[in-house]
Amino acid sequence: MSSLRDVAERAQVAVSTVSAALNGTRPVAAATKRRIEQAAAELGYRPNLLARGLQSKRTRIVALLFPAPRSGFGLTEMQFATGAAEAAKELGYHLLLSPESAEPIEELRHLTGLGLVDGVLLMEVGLDDERTEFLSAAGVPFSMIGRTREPGSIDHADIDFAATAREAVAHVAGLGHRKLALFNLSTDLYADGYGPAIRAGEEFAAAARAAGLGYVDGFRPGSAEEGGRAFEQLLAAHPDVTALAVMDDHAAAGVVAAVAARGWRIPRDLTLMLVLSSARVAEMFHPPLTTLEPPGEELGRLGARMLIERLEGDGPPQRRLVPCRLVPGGSSGPPRSGR
Repeated sequence: MSSLRDVAERAQVAVSTVSAALNGTRPVAAATKRRIEQAAAELGYRPNLLARGLQSKRTRIVALLFPAPRSGFGLTEMQFATGAAEAAKELGYHLLLSPESAEPIEELRHLTGLGLVDGVLLMEVGLDDERTEFLSAAGVPFSMIGRTREPGSIDHADIDFAATAREAVAHVAGLGHRKLALFNLSTDLYADGYGPAIRAGEEFAAAARAAGLGYVDGFRPGSAEEGGRAFEQLLAAHPDVTALAVMDDHAAAGVVAAVAARGWRIPRDLTLMLVLSSARVAEMFHPPLTTLEPPGEELGRLGARMLIERLEGDGPPQRRLVPCRLVPGGSSGPPRSGR
């Protein structure tokens, strides 16, 4: 493995100059810095992050705290992590992905107590998230992908649920549907005050009301079996529902199976949309489902940049809301006559 001395010899400068150029501890002439960077690249030099941290009190490592979903990390989740990692790298930082255990505060206490991370990026944020109180009290810089009930001065990037719900409602209303139902995230997530579950439910109801559409909610299936059962219960109570938005991929699979078991077809008998799922996930269904795709990569990049900019200097709190992107699929169509 190449050392600082090897880089210095190739660039024909002092070891201290190489250290300053690569670690940013003092200004180095632009031409000299380029020569050093070229020498480091040619030699395949990688800085020792722990040694750098001992010298500068900074490790240039940030942690992404991401509670692992019950079904594991999928395409949708990894878009957030990929965006955050790319943004961190562009700014000269490394991203540590840290799936949380059942005891998030203990996990945080251990992670921050090691002194290996400069800051923390929170995901899967609850409306009343105890992690934010711990980090604030510990003086650990952090930002959020998502937001608490009252984020105040905490930097955050989140989905614009109001704009997303309006677009979804406009989509089905434009096709001629007059009654929409929403299958929210699982009962456990909703009861825990998980931000996306609460906000999506509120904003879909408001958007349907503003558009004059009939609206049904209160269903929170978290599996394929629960999704199929919820669909049958929905139709038993509201047979005039012709459009359905589902927030859990597995529940959507259960709905598709239940539709087929009835001898129905999508979209002839039901318009079905996925909410907060990757378009690549929606393409795995038959037919490919219309989806409200979350801006995962963009939010990941924004959250990481907000955190690193906070680490690099003070400034006003940063807040960004980005709507999901409507990706029409083969599951959208006008309501069948007579339904």
